[in-house]
Amino acid sequence: MRSIKRLAALYGTALAGATSMLMAQTATVEGTLSSFDVVNDTGQDVHGFEIQIEGAQTSDLYYTMPGQRYGNPVVTQTATGVSIRYSSPYDAVTHQYTKTTPQHAPGTPFSWNDCYQAGSRYTVSGCEHFGQSMRATPAGKITKVSGYWLVDDSAAPGTLKPLLPPAAIPFAMWSIAPVVTIATPPVVVAEVEAPEPPETPEVYGDAQWVKIYKTQLPRTVTADELTSDNTAVVPEDLSQIEVSWDILQASPPSGGNGNRNRNRKQNQGSISADTRAVIRRYELYKYTGAYDALTHQVACADGLCNAPSAGELGDAVSAQNTAANVLPDALTVTRNGNGNVSGANGKISCGNACTTFAPNGTVLTLTAAPSGTIFTGWSGICSGTATTCSFALNGQISAVATFKSQFTLSVGRSNPGTVTATPNGNDRALNCGGACSAKFTDGTAVTLTAIPPTGKSFVNWSGGCSGVNPVCTVTVTRDTSVQAVFSK
Repeated sequence: MRSIKRLAALYGTALAGATSMLMAQTATVEGTLSSFDVVNDTGQDVHGFEIQIEGAQTSDLYYTMPGQRYGNPVVTQTATGVSIRYSSPYDAVTHQYTKTTPQHAPGTPFSWNDCYQAGSRYTVSGCEHFGQSMRATPAGKITKVSGYWLVDDSAAPGTLKPLLPPAAIPFAMWSIAPVVTIATPPVVVAEVEAPEPPETPEVYGDAQWVKIYKTQLPRTVTADELTSDNTAVVPEDLSQIEVSWDILQASPPSGGNGNRNRNRKQNQGSISADTRAVIRRYELYKYTGAYDALTHQVACADGLCNAPSAGELGDAVSAQNTAANVLPDALTVTRNGNGNVSGANGKISCGNACTTFAPNGTVLTLTAAPSGTIFTGWSGICSGTATTCSFALNGQISAVATFKSQFTLSVGRSNPGTVTATPNGNDRALNCGGACSAKFTDGTAVTLTAIPPTGKSFVNWSGGCSGVNPVCTVTVTRDTSVQAVFSK
Protein backbone atom coordinates (compact mmCIF):
# COMPACT_ATOMS: atom_id res chain seq x y z
CA MET A 1 0.00 0.00 0.00
CA ARG A 2 1.43 3.36 -1.00
CA SER A 3 -1.19 5.52 0.69
CA ILE A 4 -0.48 8.36 3.08
CA LYS A 5 -2.41 8.77 6.34
CA ARG A 6 -2.57 11.81 8.56
CA LEU A 7 -0.21 13.83 6.44
CA ALA A 8 0.18 17.49 7.29
CA ALA A 9 0.76 20.53 5.10
CA LEU A 10 2.58 19.93 1.83
CA TYR A 11 3.63 23.23 0.34
CA GLY A 12 3.58 23.44 -3.43
CA THR A 13 6.65 24.59 -5.31
CA ALA A 14 6.63 28.11 -6.68
CA LEU A 15 5.63 28.62 -10.28
CA ALA A 16 8.39 29.83 -12.55
CA GLY A 17 8.48 33.59 -12.82
CA ALA A 18 6.01 34.20 -9.99
CA THR A 19 6.86 36.81 -7.41
CA SER A 20 7.39 35.83 -3.79
CA MET A 21 4.29 37.80 -2.80
CA LEU A 22 2.22 36.03 -5.44
CA MET A 23 3.35 32.62 -4.26
CA ALA A 24 2.92 33.23 -0.52
CA GLN A 25 0.90 30.35 0.93
CA THR A 26 -2.65 31.42 1.68
CA ALA A 27 -3.57 28.52 3.96
CA THR A 28 -1.90 25.85 6.05
CA VAL A 29 -2.95 22.42 7.22
CA GLU A 30 -2.86 22.55 11.01
CA GLY A 31 -3.48 18.84 11.45
CA THR A 32 -5.00 15.82 9.78
CA LEU A 33 -7.43 13.25 11.13
CA SER A 34 -8.36 9.71 10.22
CA SER A 35 -11.30 7.69 11.47
CA PHE A 36 -12.09 4.54 9.51
CA ASP A 37 -14.31 1.48 9.46
CA VAL A 38 -12.66 -1.65 8.09
CA VAL A 39 -14.26 -4.99 7.27
CA ASN A 40 -12.48 -8.24 8.09
CA ASP A 41 -12.60 -9.86 4.66
CA THR A 42 -9.48 -11.96 5.27
CA GLY A 43 -11.39 -15.24 5.47
CA GLN A 44 -10.32 -15.88 9.06
CA ASP A 45 -10.86 -14.56 12.56
CA VAL A 46 -8.42 -11.87 13.67
CA HIS A 47 -7.38 -10.49 17.05
CA GLY A 48 -6.40 -6.90 16.47
CA PHE A 49 -5.31 -4.24 14.01
CA GLU A 50 -2.08 -2.33 13.44
CA ILE A 51 -1.47 0.99 11.69
CA GLN A 52 2.09 1.60 10.50
CA ILE A 53 3.06 5.19 9.66
CA GLU A 54 6.47 5.24 8.00
CA GLY A 55 8.56 8.36 8.53
CA ALA A 56 6.59 9.54 11.57
CA GLN A 57 7.68 10.17 15.14
CA THR A 58 5.48 9.47 18.14
CA SER A 59 5.50 13.25 18.77
CA ASP A 60 3.69 13.72 15.43
CA LEU A 61 0.73 11.76 16.77
CA TYR A 62 -1.46 13.70 19.17
CA TYR A 63 -4.47 11.43 19.54
CA THR A 64 -5.37 7.79 19.06
CA MET A 65 -9.00 6.71 19.17
CA PRO A 66 -9.86 3.77 21.44
CA GLY A 67 -10.89 0.68 19.50
CA GLN A 68 -14.46 -0.55 19.84
CA ARG A 69 -13.36 -4.03 20.87
CA TYR A 70 -9.67 -3.63 21.69
CA GLY A 71 -9.53 -0.46 23.78
CA ASN A 72 -6.58 1.92 23.72
CA PRO A 73 -3.75 1.02 21.36
CA VAL A 74 -0.05 0.74 22.13
CA VAL A 75 1.95 3.39 20.26
CA THR A 76 5.56 2.43 19.55
CA GLN A 77 8.44 4.16 17.81
CA THR A 78 9.92 1.74 15.29
CA ALA A 79 13.02 1.86 13.11
CA THR A 80 10.95 3.14 10.19
CA GLY A 81 8.18 5.13 11.86
CA VAL A 82 5.32 4.66 14.29
CA SER A 83 3.23 1.59 15.05
CA ILE A 84 -0.29 1.97 16.48
CA ARG A 85 -1.34 -1.50 17.62
CA TYR A 86 -4.81 -2.50 18.80
CA SER A 87 -4.54 -6.05 20.13
CA SER A 88 -6.33 -8.67 22.19
CA PRO A 89 -4.92 -10.02 25.47
CA TYR A 90 -3.75 -13.63 25.37
CA ASP A 91 -4.77 -16.18 28.02
CA ALA A 92 -1.70 -18.33 28.57
CA VAL A 93 -3.76 -20.95 30.43
CA THR A 94 -6.41 -21.56 27.80
CA HIS A 95 -4.10 -20.56 24.93
CA GLN A 96 -6.85 -18.33 23.59
CA TYR A 97 -7.14 -14.67 22.66
CA THR A 98 -9.87 -12.98 24.68
CA LYS A 99 -10.94 -10.60 21.90
CA THR A 100 -11.76 -11.60 18.34
CA THR A 101 -13.07 -9.85 15.26
CA PRO A 102 -14.93 -12.53 13.33
CA GLN A 103 -14.55 -12.82 9.60
CA HIS A 104 -17.24 -11.02 7.65
CA ALA A 105 -19.58 -13.42 5.90
CA PRO A 106 -19.82 -12.28 2.25
CA GLY A 107 -23.29 -11.25 1.13
CA THR A 108 -24.73 -10.92 4.64
CA PRO A 109 -26.73 -7.83 5.68
CA PHE A 110 -24.38 -4.98 6.50
CA SER A 111 -24.53 -1.42 7.78
CA TRP A 112 -21.61 0.88 8.52
CA ASN A 113 -23.14 1.39 11.96
CA ASP A 114 -22.42 -2.29 12.64
CA CYS A 115 -18.73 -1.35 12.91
CA TYR A 116 -19.55 0.24 16.31
CA GLN A 117 -20.49 -1.41 19.58
CA ALA A 118 -23.86 0.34 19.45
CA GLY A 119 -24.62 -1.32 16.11
CA SER A 120 -27.22 -4.06 16.27
CA ARG A 121 -24.99 -6.58 14.46
CA TYR A 122 -21.60 -5.44 15.73
CA THR A 123 -20.71 -8.76 17.39
CA VAL A 124 -21.09 -10.68 14.11
CA SER A 125 -20.43 -7.99 11.48
CA GLY A 126 -16.68 -8.54 11.25
CA CYS A 127 -16.12 -4.78 11.14
CA GLU A 128 -14.15 -2.47 13.43
CA HIS A 129 -13.61 1.27 13.85
CA PHE A 130 -10.21 2.88 14.48
CA GLY A 131 -8.66 6.32 14.10
CA GLN A 132 -5.98 8.80 15.00
CA SER A 133 -4.92 12.40 14.45
CA MET A 134 -1.58 13.92 13.55
CA ARG A 135 0.03 17.31 13.90
CA ALA A 136 1.29 19.20 10.90
CA THR A 137 4.57 17.70 9.69
CA PRO A 138 7.05 18.77 6.98
CA ALA A 139 6.31 17.77 3.42
CA GLY A 140 7.59 14.33 2.53
CA LYS A 141 8.34 13.31 6.11
CA ILE A 142 5.68 10.62 6.14
CA THR A 143 6.23 8.26 3.23
CA LYS A 144 3.67 5.50 3.67
CA VAL A 145 0.78 4.40 5.88
CA SER A 146 -0.56 0.86 6.01
CA GLY A 147 -3.19 -0.97 8.03
CA TYR A 148 -3.01 -4.67 8.88
CA TRP A 149 -5.26 -7.16 10.61
CA LEU A 150 -3.39 -9.09 13.32
CA VAL A 151 -3.37 -12.90 13.53
CA ASP A 152 -1.60 -15.43 15.72
CA ASP A 153 1.99 -16.15 14.75
CA SER A 154 2.18 -19.93 14.46
CA ALA A 155 5.95 -19.73 14.96
CA ALA A 156 5.43 -17.99 18.30
CA PRO A 157 1.97 -18.82 19.68
CA GLY A 158 0.51 -16.04 21.77
CA THR A 159 2.20 -13.44 19.60
CA LEU A 160 0.30 -11.45 16.98
CA LYS A 161 1.70 -10.61 13.56
CA PRO A 162 0.40 -8.43 10.70
CA LEU A 163 -1.52 -10.33 8.05
CA LEU A 164 -0.54 -9.72 4.44
CA PRO A 165 -1.66 -8.13 2.20
CA PRO A 166 -2.56 -4.91 4.01
CA ALA A 167 -6.22 -4.03 4.50
CA ALA A 168 -7.79 -2.05 1.66
CA ILE A 169 -8.16 1.37 3.29
CA PRO A 170 -7.81 4.63 1.32
CA PHE A 171 -5.56 6.71 3.59
CA ALA A 172 -5.59 10.31 2.40
CA MET A 173 -2.72 12.72 1.80
CA TRP A 174 -3.78 16.33 2.40
CA SER A 175 -2.02 19.38 0.98
CA ILE A 176 -2.54 22.96 -0.11
CA ALA A 177 -2.16 23.65 -3.82
CA PRO A 178 0.28 26.41 -4.88
CA VAL A 179 -1.21 29.90 -5.15
CA VAL A 180 -1.77 30.97 -8.75
CA THR A 181 -2.80 34.59 -8.23
CA ILE A 182 -3.35 36.77 -5.21
CA ALA A 183 -7.10 36.74 -5.87
CA THR A 184 -7.32 32.93 -6.04
CA PRO A 185 -8.82 31.28 -2.93
CA PRO A 186 -6.70 28.50 -1.41
CA VAL A 187 -7.27 25.04 -2.83
CA VAL A 188 -7.19 22.07 -0.44
CA VAL A 189 -6.16 18.78 -2.04
CA ALA A 190 -6.77 15.22 -0.84
CA GLU A 191 -5.17 12.29 -2.63
CA VAL A 192 -5.48 8.57 -2.04
CA GLU A 193 -3.61 5.77 -3.73
CA ALA A 194 -4.95 2.34 -4.59
CA PRO A 195 -4.69 0.50 -1.27
CA GLU A 196 -4.07 -3.07 -2.47
CA PRO A 197 -0.71 -3.61 -4.25
CA PRO A 198 -0.14 -6.10 -7.06
CA GLU A 199 0.97 -9.56 -6.02
CA THR A 200 3.31 -10.00 -8.98
CA PRO A 201 5.45 -7.40 -10.79
CA GLU A 202 3.72 -7.30 -14.17
CA VAL A 203 0.05 -7.30 -13.25
CA TYR A 204 -2.37 -4.87 -11.67
CA GLY A 205 -3.62 -5.20 -8.11
CA ASP A 206 -7.19 -6.06 -7.20
CA ALA A 207 -9.57 -3.17 -7.88
CA GLN A 208 -12.08 -1.48 -5.63
CA TRP A 209 -14.98 0.81 -6.33
CA VAL A 210 -14.65 4.12 -4.52
CA LYS A 211 -17.36 6.64 -3.69
CA ILE A 212 -16.35 10.05 -2.27
CA TYR A 213 -18.34 12.58 -0.24
CA LYS A 214 -17.12 16.03 0.77
CA THR A 215 -18.07 18.94 3.00
CA GLN A 216 -16.38 21.83 4.82
CA LEU A 217 -17.14 23.42 8.18
CA PRO A 218 -16.39 26.82 9.77
CA ARG A 219 -14.78 25.11 12.78
CA THR A 220 -12.10 22.53 13.46
CA VAL A 221 -13.14 18.92 14.04
CA THR A 222 -11.77 16.09 16.15
CA ALA A 223 -11.25 12.43 15.28
CA ASP A 224 -14.00 11.42 17.72
CA GLU A 225 -16.50 13.32 15.57
CA LEU A 226 -15.57 11.42 12.41
CA THR A 227 -17.88 8.47 12.89
CA SER A 228 -20.22 7.05 10.30
CA ASP A 229 -23.27 7.77 12.43
CA ASN A 230 -22.39 11.45 12.91
CA THR A 231 -23.89 12.88 9.74
CA ALA A 232 -23.78 16.40 11.19
CA VAL A 233 -20.02 16.31 10.52
CA VAL A 234 -19.34 13.37 8.21
CA PRO A 235 -20.70 13.89 4.67
CA GLU A 236 -22.94 11.02 3.60
CA ASP A 237 -25.88 12.76 1.93
CA LEU A 238 -26.41 12.45 -1.82
CA SER A 239 -26.05 16.23 -2.10
CA GLN A 240 -22.50 15.91 -0.72
CA ILE A 241 -21.22 13.39 -3.27
CA GLU A 242 -18.01 14.53 -4.90
CA VAL A 243 -17.38 11.34 -6.92
CA SER A 244 -20.32 9.02 -7.57
CA TRP A 245 -18.20 6.03 -8.56
CA ASP A 246 -14.67 5.39 -9.72
CA ILE A 247 -12.15 2.58 -9.74
CA LEU A 248 -8.99 2.44 -7.66
CA GLN A 249 -6.48 -0.11 -8.89
CA ALA A 250 -2.76 -0.31 -8.18
CA SER A 251 -0.54 -0.36 -11.25
CA PRO A 252 2.32 -2.81 -11.74
CA PRO A 253 5.61 -1.54 -10.30
CA SER A 254 7.04 -1.61 -13.81
CA GLY A 255 4.28 0.65 -15.05
CA GLY A 256 2.44 -2.03 -16.96
CA ASN A 257 1.15 -0.64 -20.23
CA GLY A 258 1.44 2.92 -18.96
CA ASN A 259 -2.19 3.15 -17.87
CA ARG A 260 -1.70 4.41 -14.32
CA ASN A 261 -4.68 6.76 -14.19
CA ARG A 262 -6.49 4.57 -11.66
CA ASN A 263 -3.49 4.17 -9.38
CA ARG A 264 -4.55 7.20 -7.34
CA LYS A 265 -7.46 9.56 -6.94
CA GLN A 266 -6.93 13.27 -6.34
CA ASN A 267 -9.74 15.61 -5.39
CA GLN A 268 -9.42 19.30 -4.71
CA GLY A 269 -11.50 22.40 -4.27
CA SER A 270 -11.32 25.98 -3.09
CA ILE A 271 -12.38 26.82 0.42
CA SER A 272 -14.44 29.64 1.87
CA ALA A 273 -12.86 32.37 3.95
CA ASP A 274 -14.43 30.94 7.11
CA THR A 275 -13.48 27.30 6.43
CA ARG A 276 -11.61 25.60 9.26
CA ALA A 277 -12.12 21.94 8.32
CA VAL A 278 -12.46 20.03 5.06
CA ILE A 279 -13.94 16.55 5.47
CA ARG A 280 -14.06 13.71 2.99
CA ARG A 281 -15.54 10.24 3.26
CA TYR A 282 -14.18 7.48 1.06
CA GLU A 283 -16.23 4.30 0.78
CA LEU A 284 -14.57 1.27 -0.79
CA TYR A 285 -16.40 -1.74 -2.23
CA LYS A 286 -15.09 -4.86 -3.90
CA TYR A 287 -14.98 -4.89 -7.67
CA THR A 288 -16.55 -8.17 -8.74
CA GLY A 289 -16.49 -7.64 -12.49
CA ALA A 290 -14.16 -8.97 -15.15
CA TYR A 291 -10.38 -8.53 -15.37
CA ASP A 292 -8.03 -8.79 -18.31
CA ALA A 293 -6.71 -12.34 -18.31
CA LEU A 294 -3.09 -11.28 -18.80
CA THR A 295 -2.66 -7.97 -17.01
CA HIS A 296 -5.43 -8.25 -14.37
CA GLN A 297 -6.55 -4.76 -15.35
CA VAL A 298 -10.24 -4.03 -14.80
CA ALA A 299 -12.53 -4.61 -17.75
CA CYS A 300 -15.74 -2.88 -16.73
CA ALA A 301 -18.82 -3.70 -18.73
CA ASP A 302 -19.39 -0.04 -19.65
CA GLY A 303 -15.81 0.29 -20.85
CA LEU A 304 -15.20 3.37 -18.68
CA CYS A 305 -15.91 2.20 -15.12
CA ASN A 306 -18.16 5.20 -14.59
CA ALA A 307 -20.49 3.15 -12.40
CA PRO A 308 -20.93 -0.50 -11.43
CA SER A 309 -22.81 -2.56 -13.96
CA ALA A 310 -24.78 -5.65 -12.95
CA GLY A 311 -22.56 -8.07 -11.07
CA GLU A 312 -19.67 -5.62 -10.63
CA LEU A 313 -20.38 -4.22 -7.13
CA GLY A 314 -19.37 -6.44 -4.23
CA ASP A 315 -19.36 -6.14 -0.46
CA ALA A 316 -18.19 -3.12 1.50
CA VAL A 317 -14.46 -3.11 2.25
CA SER A 318 -13.79 0.04 4.27
CA ALA A 319 -14.93 3.61 4.88
CA GLN A 320 -12.40 6.32 5.66
CA ASN A 321 -13.65 9.52 7.30
CA THR A 322 -10.75 11.90 6.95
CA ALA A 323 -10.35 15.61 7.59
CA ALA A 324 -7.83 18.40 7.41
CA ASN A 325 -8.08 21.26 9.88
CA VAL A 326 -6.95 24.28 7.92
CA LEU A 327 -6.04 27.86 8.75
CA PRO A 328 -6.55 30.16 5.76
CA ASP A 329 -5.05 33.62 5.53
CA ALA A 330 -8.41 35.31 5.23
CA LEU A 331 -10.22 38.41 6.38
CA THR A 332 -13.87 38.50 7.35
CA VAL A 333 -15.56 41.85 7.96
CA THR A 334 -18.77 42.20 9.94
CA ARG A 335 -20.92 45.32 10.18
CA ASN A 336 -23.13 46.11 13.13
CA GLY A 337 -25.59 48.78 12.00
CA ASN A 338 -25.90 50.80 8.80
CA GLY A 339 -22.62 51.67 7.16
CA ASN A 340 -20.04 50.40 4.71
CA VAL A 341 -16.53 49.03 5.15
CA SER A 342 -14.18 49.19 2.17
CA GLY A 343 -10.54 48.58 1.40
CA ALA A 344 -8.25 45.52 1.65
CA ASN A 345 -6.68 46.41 -1.70
CA GLY A 346 -10.10 46.88 -3.25
CA LYS A 347 -11.38 43.42 -2.34
CA ILE A 348 -13.68 44.44 0.52
CA SER A 349 -16.84 46.47 0.03
CA CYS A 350 -19.09 45.34 2.83
CA GLY A 351 -22.18 45.56 2.24
CA ASN A 352 -21.57 43.17 -0.55
CA ALA A 353 -18.08 41.64 -0.46
CA CYS A 354 -17.27 41.01 3.20
CA THR A 355 -14.55 38.33 2.93
CA THR A 356 -11.27 38.03 1.08
CA PHE A 357 -8.09 35.99 0.90
CA ALA A 358 -4.60 37.45 0.62
CA PRO A 359 -1.04 36.14 1.03
CA ASN A 360 0.27 35.92 4.54
CA GLY A 361 1.83 39.18 5.69
CA THR A 362 -0.10 41.40 3.27
CA VAL A 363 -0.85 44.79 4.84
CA LEU A 364 -4.54 45.58 4.47
CA THR A 365 -6.39 48.82 5.21
CA LEU A 366 -10.09 49.12 6.02
CA THR A 367 -12.19 52.28 6.07
CA ALA A 368 -15.55 52.58 7.82
CA ALA A 369 -18.12 54.93 6.31
CA PRO A 370 -21.38 55.60 8.21
CA SER A 371 -24.63 55.81 6.29
CA GLY A 372 -27.08 58.00 8.19
CA THR A 373 -25.40 56.69 11.32
CA ILE A 374 -22.31 57.32 13.39
CA PHE A 375 -19.27 55.03 13.51
CA THR A 376 -18.66 54.03 17.13
CA GLY A 377 -15.57 51.85 16.78
CA TRP A 378 -13.82 48.63 15.75
CA SER A 379 -13.36 45.27 17.40
CA GLY A 380 -11.44 42.20 16.32
CA ILE A 381 -8.10 42.88 14.59
CA CYS A 382 -8.92 46.60 14.63
CA SER A 383 -9.61 48.78 17.66
CA GLY A 384 -10.42 52.38 18.46
CA THR A 385 -12.77 54.86 16.85
CA ALA A 386 -10.67 56.11 13.93
CA THR A 387 -12.49 55.27 10.71
CA THR A 388 -9.32 53.81 9.11
CA CYS A 389 -7.48 50.72 10.34
CA SER A 390 -4.41 48.90 8.94
CA PHE A 391 -2.95 45.51 9.84
CA ALA A 392 -0.92 42.59 8.43
CA LEU A 393 -2.91 39.49 7.49
CA ASN A 394 -1.85 36.40 9.40
CA GLY A 395 -4.24 33.47 9.59
CA GLN A 396 -7.99 33.80 9.88
CA ILE A 397 -8.74 37.36 10.97
CA SER A 398 -11.98 39.22 11.63
CA ALA A 399 -12.77 42.90 11.87
CA VAL A 400 -16.05 44.25 13.22
CA ALA A 401 -17.23 47.78 12.48
CA THR A 402 -20.07 49.08 14.63
CA PHE A 403 -22.40 51.81 13.43
CA LYS A 404 -25.19 53.24 15.51
CA SER A 405 -28.17 55.40 14.67
CA GLN A 406 -28.32 58.93 16.00
CA PHE A 407 -31.40 60.84 17.07
CA THR A 408 -32.24 64.49 17.76
CA LEU A 409 -32.85 65.67 21.28
CA SER A 410 -34.81 68.95 21.26
CA VAL A 411 -35.36 71.21 24.27
CA GLY A 412 -38.12 73.76 24.57
CA ARG A 413 -38.63 76.38 27.29
CA SER A 414 -41.69 78.11 28.62
CA ASN A 415 -40.55 81.51 29.86
CA PRO A 416 -36.91 82.54 30.02
CA GLY A 417 -34.32 80.10 31.42
CA THR A 418 -31.39 77.97 30.32
CA VAL A 419 -31.07 74.20 29.80
CA THR A 420 -27.60 72.62 29.48
CA ALA A 421 -26.77 69.04 28.44
CA THR A 422 -23.97 66.58 29.27
CA PRO A 423 -22.38 65.08 27.21
CA ASN A 424 -22.17 67.21 24.10
CA GLY A 425 -24.08 66.10 21.04
CA ASN A 426 -22.38 64.56 18.01
CA ASP A 427 -22.90 67.76 16.03
CA ARG A 428 -22.72 70.38 18.76
CA ALA A 429 -23.19 71.18 22.42
CA LEU A 430 -26.79 71.53 23.52
CA ASN A 431 -27.11 74.75 25.50
CA CYS A 432 -30.55 76.23 25.28
CA GLY A 433 -30.62 79.45 25.31
CA GLY A 434 -28.58 79.21 22.17
CA ALA A 435 -28.53 75.77 20.59
CA CYS A 436 -31.71 73.98 21.64
CA SER A 437 -31.22 70.70 19.75
CA ALA A 438 -28.36 68.28 19.07
CA LYS A 439 -27.84 64.76 17.69
CA PHE A 440 -26.91 61.92 20.04
CA THR A 441 -25.91 58.31 19.42
CA ASP A 442 -28.63 55.75 20.02
CA GLY A 443 -28.60 54.74 23.69
CA THR A 444 -26.78 57.81 24.98
CA ALA A 445 -27.84 58.90 28.45
CA VAL A 446 -28.06 62.72 28.41
CA THR A 447 -28.26 64.72 31.63
CA LEU A 448 -30.24 67.95 31.32
CA THR A 449 -29.95 70.73 33.87
CA ALA A 450 -32.54 73.51 34.03
CA ILE A 451 -31.14 76.86 35.25
CA PRO A 452 -33.75 79.57 35.94
CA PRO A 453 -32.83 83.24 35.58
CA THR A 454 -32.26 85.34 38.69
CA GLY A 455 -35.44 85.84 40.63
CA LYS A 456 -37.24 83.02 38.86
CA SER A 457 -37.64 79.31 39.61
CA PHE A 458 -37.79 75.99 37.80
CA VAL A 459 -41.30 74.56 37.86
CA ASN A 460 -41.22 71.15 36.14
CA TRP A 461 -40.39 69.07 33.07
CA SER A 462 -42.70 67.67 30.42
CA GLY A 463 -42.18 65.53 27.34
CA GLY A 464 -39.14 63.24 27.58
CA CYS A 465 -38.52 64.30 31.21
CA SER A 466 -40.91 64.63 34.13
CA GLY A 467 -40.87 65.80 37.70
CA VAL A 468 -39.79 68.93 39.50
CA ASN A 469 -36.10 68.15 39.99
CA PRO A 470 -34.12 70.58 37.80
CA VAL A 471 -31.75 67.75 36.81
CA CYS A 472 -33.14 65.05 34.53
CA THR A 473 -31.46 62.16 32.67
CA VAL A 474 -33.02 60.96 29.44
CA THR A 475 -31.79 58.01 27.34
CA VAL A 476 -32.03 58.88 23.66
CA THR A 477 -33.42 55.97 21.64
CA ARG A 478 -35.50 58.00 19.19
CA ASP A 479 -36.11 61.65 18.32
CA THR A 480 -37.07 63.15 21.67
CA SER A 481 -38.49 66.48 22.83
CA VAL A 482 -38.20 67.84 26.36
CA GLN A 483 -39.95 70.93 27.74
CA ALA A 484 -38.56 72.90 30.67
CA VAL A 485 -41.12 75.08 32.49
CA PHE A 486 -39.83 78.12 34.36
CA SER A 487 -41.89 80.55 36.45
CA LYS A 488 -43.03 83.82 34.93
